[in-house]
Formats: sequence, C-alpha cells, structure tokens
Amino acid sequence: MTTAKDIMHPGAQWIPAHETLDRAAQLMRELNVGALPIADSDERLCGILTDRDIVVGCVAMGHDPSRVTAGDMAQGTPRWVDAGADVDEVLHEMQDHQIRRLPVIENKRLVGMISEADLARHLSEDQIASWVEQVYARG
Repeated sequence: MTTAKDIMHPGAQWIPAHETLDRAAQLMRELNVGALPIADSDERLCGILTDRDIVVGCVAMGHDPSRVTAGDMAQGTPRWVDAGADVDEVLHEMQDHQIRRLPVIENKRLVGMISEADLARHLSEDQIASWVEQVYARG
C-alpha cells in the first residue's frame, strides 16, 4: 500500500499565525515553495497560506504585507491527511475539496506536504488523469 508519507515532500515548515506576510513571502522564496501551512500558538494547523493569497488577498487589496499576518489570511477549515493514509484517501481528500496542496500530519506534527508535483512523480497516468479531471474540471 502506498501511503501519504511515501509520496509527500518531507521537511515542510510551518509559518506561525502571528508572522507577517512579508516574512511569509521571504520564507517561501528561501524554501522555493508556493504555500506554507499556518500554525497557531499550539503548533496546530489553522490554515494554509499561498503566494497567491499574499498577492490577491493583501497586496492587490492595498494592504501592507508587513502589517497583515498569516493568521489574518487563514480561512475555513484546513484540510490535512495522516501520514499513514492510503494514496486513494489522499486523492479523495484533494478531489473532494478541490485543493492542490495537502499537509501531511504524523503524531500531531507536520511531517510533509503533498503537491501536484508529488502526485505526478508517484502516481500512474490514469490516477493523475482522474485527479486532474476532478480538481480542475469542476465549476
């Protein structure tokens, strides 16, 4: 059985909810990623911040990214998957919620992220085609 831990990109990092968006952008650049899980004061997942969130939700709205925090941008219920989850559960979670990045949690700690690139590296062409149809084809 292929698990989330088998296909994830290990070493993902949190951004604390109190951290500003300019610092989040710097961290994204340093890590060469487009998204960061947001952690509350108890190091629990409270959202995911994307580079697009920073641009569209902050900069384009005329806000100062040095004054807006990652926590200010956290919306909705964050989605995640357990490290031991079967790849079918990973695909189901991403398809049902039309998400392209999924944090992987083990023993209540962030251990990795699954992105589209990770899926492409580890899944069959049929699995990828089905996932793309489900995530991108919905209106």
